[in-house]
Amino acid sequence: MNFNKINNIGGWIVFGISALVYLITAEETASYWDCGEFIAVSYKLMVPHPPGAPFFLLLGRIFSFFAFGDVTQVAYWINMISVLSSAFTILFLFWTISMLSRKLLKVGNVEEMDLGQTIMILGASAVGALAYTFSDSFWFSAVEAEVYALSSFFTAFVVWAILKWELMEDESRANRWLILIAYMMGLSIGVHLLNLVTIPALGLIYYFKKYKEPTTWGIVAAMAVSGFIVILINNIIIPGLPSLAGSFEIYFVNSLGLPFGSGAIFIGSLIIGALIWGIIYSIKKEKVILNTCLTGLAFILIGYSSYALVVIRSNYNTPINENAPSDVMSFVKYLKREQYGSRPLLHGQYFTAQPVDVKEGAASYVKGKDEYEIQERSRSYVYDPSQTTILPRMYSNAPQHVQRYKEVTGLRDGEKPSFGDNIMFMFKHQMGWMYMRYFLWNFAGRESDIQDADWLSPLGAMEKVPSKLANNPGRNNFFMIPLILGIVGMFFQYSKSKREFAVVAMLFFLTGLALILYLNSPPIEPRERDYIYVGSYYAFAIWIGFAVLGLGELIGRFGSKKMGAIIATVICLIAPAIMAQQGWDDHNRSNRFFSVDSAKNFLASLAPNAILYTGGDNDTFPLWYAQDVEGFKTDARVTVLSYYNTDWYIGQMMRQVYESEPFPFTLTLDNYKQGGLNDYLYFEDLGVKVLDVNQFLNLLKNNDKRLKLYPNSNVVPSKTFSIKVDKEHVRSLGIIPDGMDSLLVDNMVFSLKKGKGGIEKKDLAILDNIATANWERPIYLNNTSMQQINFDLSQYAIQEGNAFRILPIKNPNPEEDFVDTDIMYDNMMNNFFYRELDNPNVYYSEDYRNFVLNHRSSFNTLAQALIDEGDKERARKALLFSLERMPDTSINYDYTTARTVALLYMVDAGDKAKEVAQTLGDRSVEMLEYLIKSGNGSMGYEIQVNLVILAELQRTLYRNGEDELAKKYEDAYDAGVGKIQLNRGNF
Repeated sequence: MNFNKINNIGGWIVFGISALVYLITAEETASYWDCGEFIAVSYKLMVPHPPGAPFFLLLGRIFSFFAFGDVTQVAYWINMISVLSSAFTILFLFWTISMLSRKLLKVGNVEEMDLGQTIMILGASAVGALAYTFSDSFWFSAVEAEVYALSSFFTAFVVWAILKWELMEDESRANRWLILIAYMMGLSIGVHLLNLVTIPALGLIYYFKKYKEPTTWGIVAAMAVSGFIVILINNIIIPGLPSLAGSFEIYFVNSLGLPFGSGAIFIGSLIIGALIWGIIYSIKKEKVILNTCLTGLAFILIGYSSYALVVIRSNYNTPINENAPSDVMSFVKYLKREQYGSRPLLHGQYFTAQPVDVKEGAASYVKGKDEYEIQERSRSYVYDPSQTTILPRMYSNAPQHVQRYKEVTGLRDGEKPSFGDNIMFMFKHQMGWMYMRYFLWNFAGRESDIQDADWLSPLGAMEKVPSKLANNPGRNNFFMIPLILGIVGMFFQYSKSKREFAVVAMLFFLTGLALILYLNSPPIEPRERDYIYVGSYYAFAIWIGFAVLGLGELIGRFGSKKMGAIIATVICLIAPAIMAQQGWDDHNRSNRFFSVDSAKNFLASLAPNAILYTGGDNDTFPLWYAQDVEGFKTDARVTVLSYYNTDWYIGQMMRQVYESEPFPFTLTLDNYKQGGLNDYLYFEDLGVKVLDVNQFLNLLKNNDKRLKLYPNSNVVPSKTFSIKVDKEHVRSLGIIPDGMDSLLVDNMVFSLKKGKGGIEKKDLAILDNIATANWERPIYLNNTSMQQINFDLSQYAIQEGNAFRILPIKNPNPEEDFVDTDIMYDNMMNNFFYRELDNPNVYYSEDYRNFVLNHRSSFNTLAQALIDEGDKERARKALLFSLERMPDTSINYDYTTARTVALLYMVDAGDKAKEVAQTLGDRSVEMLEYLIKSGNGSMGYEIQVNLVILAELQRTLYRNGEDELAKKYEDAYDAGVGKIQLNRGNF
């Protein structure tokens, strides 16, 4: 029996299964979050957010060629990177389990294996690999264009490669595998750094092979060396070499007067020369270990060289050029992710601590005309030592974070946390909620796909739950079968070989709980982060495979080994089978297009040559994809506010991109430079009641000393702003909606929002754009950007679709929506996209449902405005169009639908209104009763939503004569409120 041949065939069969699964369930376009950005920057080789993923971009560019010029297919083909790399991950996992299983069964020579051992090993490999194939988090990443699938491939490859190395007796051949591993590590840097945490596990394998009699101190030494290698790559090679080049660059240019780039070229040549000399020296002196180390280092640097793409493309000023890392100094900042700040790791402050001093740090340089100039110096707060702790886990003073700290630990307002509270938060929330919950999602079950949903135990299958949860595709119950098998496999490996167990356990820990300790994540994230920890699920899948070995040996004691292997394999295959059956509906992304359609709908809301300010990932990255890949409405400029606080991004807005003209600015780029006087302008009462924005801009442009009341910043002398309006000029532009000429103002007056003590650079830039454009350039906000700016423009924001145009017309009734009904009706009825939203067979995750909610809300706004104008016919058409294109059968009604019911009554569609009300109301009653009974504090928001729905429905139904139905919902509402008051401590 040729085991190697059968093993290879078995691996490729499992590869084929996983590849087919991922191919069928892959997203056909750009998903939400970072996928739109990654696809866009891959397609045109641009510069994504720090620290970048240049190797992924290069692969993405190659895969985009398979679209053969059809831009609508580019996203699909770049998604194929994840599909194929995930399938190859499964292939190498199969072979990894196979090699480890042979060691556990003490099979020395594969030629001497009996049939029972062969079946058992292949069964273990198939079960473990297929369990990982259908694990929730890995499957999620396998079908979209993100870096995590490709990163998992590198992890699987290097673990498999070190096991191949371990089997080799010829040292010269074996060392080639170590060099290959080093090269793959180098390439993985250009994708994601998660692969580096596997190094200590690889170090253990190396130590156990080289030293047949391991000792405690020997293991400690192996871990120390492995830790040094991680630090060498993560802290010295990746940011350290560019930082060193930056130091030489400053010295050569500023001190010696040499040309830009000379310092970087010198240190680069020195390092390469020293490496070549060292390798030649090690060959001549026959120093094998030195040669292997230096050659491995050389190949790491070769792999790392993919980062040259970032600097090269940045110098071409690509449309997406985040951080503009076009020279050595800006490249170092890019690699260090300086724009994201840092979190305390080993020592830091409690969230209640107040800074007692500010410590000035290293200077930050930018490229000037003839030399590098100091842009700013880093600053860090100094805290009273009594307000600090080791392992600070509760460090953020953001209000929403503080609230979560209190919820988890039970701290009262003003109470200082103790070290015990700090550690309790780490175990209970970070390790429990932010890791173990995710882990159990993958191997036990998941309540739903709703944000903050808990894991699901086998008892959940017996529990009667509301239809909203019961029918939620994300509700997966594995009956803990994969978890139990993994625990069985873990104990089996431990009983057979503590060495091999230590390797897998180290991999499991480093890619799971160790990351929790290192990342020290904030207590609230904008989305679930389970995909970060897929490496630990990979290790656990190995243990699931070993369960076949354990059960096979046990069953084999009562009969033949062959029969034991077959029965054990069949039993354990239940795990991946149930994972596939339960997970298919919420991982199948076929026929789902609304991520891109919702982005196009934002853009379709805009007038030609418009500026749209956005505030988040999901209302920015899909728009970039639509423009940069599909070429949709490239005359508009999408400007994300978090970047608009930087000079490099403002500088990019001063250039033309596609058909979008440069932004109108009064201030110069020098006025916006980082570390200058206008990073943040504090309010200082100088007796100015209303500040003329144009005069203010001119004072700032001329560096008027009256505004410089602080050493490093200007001030804003009023909380109220005014922009003069030339009415005749505005009228000549034809931008005032019909019937609203009387609302045109002489002065556009607005104020800082309550609690705001000044304006940020982004606010100043927006004021500059509005005032300087003089209404000749359309300027829009969306919901998120409206909330993120520090002044209130809502009374001048008129809705034209899913975006709000800023115009010098004032809403006469701020309590009501301000709408240009003609434009909005045309946009939403004729220009928007709603592909497959009426298809009940398509899975829409919470992200998609939220964007559908936004569209339903916009239809409500449009209908109300039309009703107010007396145009019931168009209002009726809009409402019925909304219900037809976004029906309950495909996306359940949400809280905006309660308002839709009231509007349907207003347009004489009472039968439809009652039908919708009953569907929505009954579901809310059912959900409310369940949530209150379960006492799940994490679902407090859901409770509030359902109470709001019932409150609005009862008012509407009473108003329209549906007393019986209204009374039903009133009683449910009152009962819910009463139970909440009795159990207030649980919510």
